[in-house]
Amino acid sequence: MDFVKNQAQKVKAAVGEKVEDVKKIVHKGRPKGSSTGEPAAAGERAYLIGGNWKCNGTQESLTTLIQTFNAAGPIPANVEVAICPTDIHIGLALATLRDDISVGAQNCGANDKPGAFTGEICASQLVDAGVQWVIIGHSERREGFGMAGEDSELCAKKLKVALDAGLKVMFAIGEKKEERESGVTMEVCASQLQPAAKLLEEKDWANVAIAYEPVWAIGTGLTATPEMAQETHKSIREWVAEHVSADVASAVRIQYGGSMKGANAKELLAQPDIDGGLIGGASLKADFFNVVNGAL
Repeated sequence: MDFVKNQAQKVKAAVGEKVEDVKKIVHKGRPKGSSTGEPAAAGERAYLIGGNWKCNGTQESLTTLIQTFNAAGPIPANVEVAICPTDIHIGLALATLRDDISVGAQNCGANDKPGAFTGEICASQLVDAGVQWVIIGHSERREGFGMAGEDSELCAKKLKVALDAGLKVMFAIGEKKEERESGVTMEVCASQLQPAAKLLEEKDWANVAIAYEPVWAIGTGLTATPEMAQETHKSIREWVAEHVSADVASAVRIQYGGSMKGANAKELLAQPDIDGGLIGGASLKADFFNVVNGAL
């Protein structure tokens, strides 16, 4: 029995060394990024530009896109960038994407531990792989696509699980076209935020960005005017001040996610309560860096 025990310990140690070696090889392979300009001053919110690749790309096409991003020049020092590929392409991004762009996931399970959850990926597994961000609550998942959607309580639970595991979260909210036209935009956003506000401790919000995505503008080419977007972002910040705290409201970054692209990014990002973007289609093109540079 001692022999078996000793052999088991040796195998465990060897496997552990191999895992660490693989991690070193993966992260060593990432090319260095570069920055330009000054970082956000103390008390100012740095911009957060997230790229959501959705269910798009192949090994070949995304390798080409990553090469384009790697050669795209410096990132403004007051901008944080994160790319969220499909789960099967996370490894590609972690191995080859420039090291000043964080890698995120598009979803994680509500399970706080690995186990018998077929088809799910646990937040702790994402952290173990080197993932830093995750998107929770995207309208496409809230609505569902040929399957039941995720309600606000489930989104809040997944948010808390992700934060507790050590991930940072882009937490998406937003209204449909008919809700905008009925004048209930903020009521809808509040109903999506409320379950999260109940579950989270104040300290949790340091690792949350709120992604306001008017559903009617996602992938449609329609975009809220900068003034419309600013009005809603300001209302969201006021809601957070009232229902969480003034400190959190002042610090939390609120991204805009309704068809932001290079052509409109600068005007949107100039608004005082718009702190970045969650970019869909444009993040699959070289134009993504026009959005990144829109903060200059």
